[in-house]
Amino acid sequence: MAEANTRRRARGGGGAARRAERTAVRIETAKYIERNIPNFEVLNEEALEIIETNAETILAEVGVNFVDNPGALQRWKDAGADVDGERVRIPRGLARELIKTAPSEFTQHARNPEKSVVIGGRNLVLAPVYGPPFVRDAQGGRRYATMDDFNKFVKLAYMSKWLHHSGGTVCEPTDVPVNKRHLDMLMAHMTLSDKPFMGSVTDPSRAQDSVDMCGILFGKEFVQENTVMTSLTNINSPMTFDDVMMGSLEVYAANNQACIISPFIVGGAMAPVSVAGTLTQVLAEVMAGVAYSQIIRPGAPAIFGAFVSSIDMNSGAPTFGTPEASLVTYGAGQLARRLNLPFRSAGSFCGSKLPDAQAAYETANSLNMGLMSGVNFMLHSCGWLEGGLVADFEKFVMDADQLGVLHGLAKGVAYDENAQAMDAIREVGPGGHYLGCAHTQANFKDAFWKSEMLDYKPFETWEDEGGRDTRQLASARVEHLLANYQQPQLDPAITAALNEYIENKKASMPDAFS
Repeated sequence: MAEANTRRRARGGGGAARRAERTAVRIETAKYIERNIPNFEVLNEEALEIIETNAETILAEVGVNFVDNPGALQRWKDAGADVDGERVRIPRGLARELIKTAPSEFTQHARNPEKSVVIGGRNLVLAPVYGPPFVRDAQGGRRYATMDDFNKFVKLAYMSKWLHHSGGTVCEPTDVPVNKRHLDMLMAHMTLSDKPFMGSVTDPSRAQDSVDMCGILFGKEFVQENTVMTSLTNINSPMTFDDVMMGSLEVYAANNQACIISPFIVGGAMAPVSVAGTLTQVLAEVMAGVAYSQIIRPGAPAIFGAFVSSIDMNSGAPTFGTPEASLVTYGAGQLARRLNLPFRSAGSFCGSKLPDAQAAYETANSLNMGLMSGVNFMLHSCGWLEGGLVADFEKFVMDADQLGVLHGLAKGVAYDENAQAMDAIREVGPGGHYLGCAHTQANFKDAFWKSEMLDYKPFETWEDEGGRDTRQLASARVEHLLANYQQPQLDPAITAALNEYIENKKASMPDAFS
């Protein structure tokens, strides 16, 4: 936990960095959520056993494809699987046995030790939207994302109290070459924020760059002994593991970094239309992926992922916030816990083109589903719009504000002497009111969750202030947060070493935009 401070002393310039850090403005970040409420479970024991048995049948009889990856095929063969071309059939029980070495929870270290997170158990870590090629705001409308947009989102995530994680590709900066943009994105997460972050998965070499840059930030030995990145490894459902994602997984697992093994499920297109059928396929795919990570390095952190949406059978577009997606997510949480793995799912999912009522309804359904299903790592928890094609600035701060509700719900119901409030009830008695009683005076500051953005003023005051709707309030919040942003301190020697690494890497290859 003290490694970052140790490295500052070792690299020189540490005294100045520490003095600057003491005088810097501190941004409040809530600790990751520790649930005091039960998980909502929809599957009984019979249903769970049927799904688990059928998943083993898929692995043993149907198999999964590891494409363009001879090394993976040989590793599976050596582990006892039946390999026929690129098809891997995994004997019953083999994947489950391999998975046993994956930890049930792990710490992802941040460069600021106070912001490290524990993923797994009863915990919930919230991270922002990931992957949209477009951004939107009220002023500029919908447009391709740039590196400037990316930097702004990282700053907003850093400034957001209820977000525990900086995320990864919060938007895809299209003004930087494809083969070099990961370097700038990583640099932004490392220097503009001090929260945990994700590594690049778009090529194994970029995964290695992520590990190497973390070696500069945290120290090489620290990286090998601790987890400092959590990265997204999507499965090409149905049941296909490509060489790019698996190549990145191989790099991360070998270096003790966590991978989210996540089927990309659009029910009716990439999986069956039924909830039980989808859960069976999800389980088979996750088991194969996590088992492979343990072949690479037993004990490497892995997360059971499930990205789930249904499909509009008229347009073919994905739909969000639906009861079917919720049922799959609740069931996937149960299956993850039976494998003793951390669980990733849910987010601020919606199909709306604007941060409007549709977006609010679908997002609220999806966020609450994530809390109740026992999710441990929630990617896309704020900023998602238009089915994930757009990262929206106003929706980012709307969602980030509402994440405070999840913190409040997760606390559960206190029943200590203060919470029982018997003194207050006696003091007020029949026909009185509680506004001025001693219990209210002692507790009012923390008694209720309060939005930092929504409007609760009387109509007359609201009208006098311009009658602003939620999107207008969100625009003002974005401007306020960015205007008050102050970069967290980092040893100048580390910043210089990161810049040197990036300059050398960029100079070593021509620009590529595909």
